Amino acid sequence: MKRTTTYGNKNNSKKKYIWIGASVVVIIAAVIAVFIYLNQNDEKNQNAEPAPAEEEKAGQEETAKTEEKSSTATNEEEPTEPKDQQSQEEQPLENGGYIEGQVLPTEPTIVEGVVIANKKYPLPSTYAPGESESARNAFELMAKDAREAGFELVAFSTYRSFEYQDTLYNNYVNRDGKENADRYSARPGYSEHQTGLAFDIGEKGKEDLWLTEEFGETEAGKWLVENAYKYGFILRYPKGKEAITGYMYESWHYRYVGLHLAAEVKEAGVTLEEYLGIE
Repeated sequence: MKRTTTYGNKNNSKKKYIWIGASVVVIIAAVIAVFIYLNQNDEKNQNAEPAPAEEEKAGQEETAKTEEKSSTATNEEEPTEPKDQQSQEEQPLENGGYIEGQVLPTEPTIVEGVVIANKKYPLPSTYAPGESESARNAFELMAKDAREAGFELVAFSTYRSFEYQDTLYNNYVNRDGKENADRYSARPGYSEHQTGLAFDIGEKGKEDLWLTEEFGETEAGKWLVENAYKYGFILRYPKGKEAITGYMYESWHYRYVGLHLAAEVKEAGVTLEEYLGIE
């Protein structure tokens, strides 16, 4: 009986080891299967969705593209600011500074011997004196002295007839609109050029600066400001005086008023309207 018991114990022990071994194999297989499953799932996730950092980067790039498109659209839709920005004192006047419903007179307005042509005191449509001989002679003398100082001055626009001003003004209106045109161009009958006493002056060789504020910053422009009165000319539309003259600053527009008056206006540092009391 003892021999039978020993054999039975050995047989049971052997079965026990086989069961344990099989269990271990099953567990290892299960672990491997789970590992493979998780690894495959991670690969799928990586291929299907970007990582958080990449997702944020993509979002930033998309935002940047959207902002760039928006900025481009804004620049295309909104006009840029003018090259020569006007000061607060030089903002457009109501009705362009003109008197509503005003009719052109039959005679020019003369104050203290000075023919007036501005937005309150127009000229008759028939007023056609041509270019003033006195103004031309004074300009030629001034140009001669300017050459000795190193500047070649040119009077590129002087007398304009009523009809020519009418064409010129309407061209500006068609191009820039009436409100803008009224700031730098006179309506027919209101232009100083019709008096034959207004000279638009520039420097030869610098035609690109004619009719620009930048001309006033050149050496020739500065020389004119300081010396024009000696020849009977005044800078007609100074900077910061639009509310008085009705026109934005024009560094090129000079008006012949004679030696005495030019010297007094220059010394007083005022406009012709302020000096004559016709604001």
